[in-house]
Amino acid sequence: MELVDARWPELEGRVDVVLLPTGSCEQHGPHLPFVTDAAVATEVGRRAVARLRAAGVHAVLAPTLPYGASGEHQHFPGTIDIGHGALRTVLVELGRSVSGWADRLVFVNGHGGNAPTVADAALHLRGEGRDCGWVPCDVVWGDAHAGRTETSLMAAVAPATVRHDLAEAGATEPVEVLMPVLRAGGVIAVSPNGVLGDPTGATAEEGERLLSGLVEAAVDAILHGRPDAAGRLRARIPA
Repeated sequence: MELVDARWPELEGRVDVVLLPTGSCEQHGPHLPFVTDAAVATEVGRRAVARLRAAGVHAVLAPTLPYGASGEHQHFPGTIDIGHGALRTVLVELGRSVSGWADRLVFVNGHGGNAPTVADAALHLRGEGRDCGWVPCDVVWGDAHAGRTETSLMAAVAPATVRHDLAEAGATEPVEVLMPVLRAGGVIAVSPNGVLGDPTGATAEEGERLLSGLVEAAVDAILHGRPDAAGRLRARIPA
């Protein structure tokens, strides 16, 4: 069930869990759309809700929050950054509202830059006595941004949006090596084309495998995980 298509009588009684995807509007190199993070989070949430409902859980997918904390990409035209303060306020208020008719809220976070604030908002809501947690859409061994990992995921989720003919490698050094310069000057300081990784060789088949792993991990975390010190629901199955 997706909230955008539902009518209120379908939600009478308490909903067990609401999944709310969080994304961003930020550059993803010359070959991927600005909606990449939101699109992946939405698809993970959609498939996770279907799996949860099949398991007898009254789960609902909320509309995706398409903006996030993307200041590191601000030098690229088209990026819209709402900052961590605004993001936190929005997430907390969304959580308070959802808790009026649902027992639990889980943020499905598609943008790594949101993670500290998603965690902070989830912990704040938990401190108010609301059942809230979050799961990431991170591939543990994947490249950082607009590389093969995200390109493969988008080739599976929204193939018409991927310009494989424009795909080119950016900065391929490990993120921990790039981080000091990236923090000081943003992504553009380490990668003029906005890519952290190498998208060449990405395929929809690989993306589908990655997506299945993300969904499996999210469902496992929601059904069986407990929130850690950052409010993240820890899965037994790594994505």
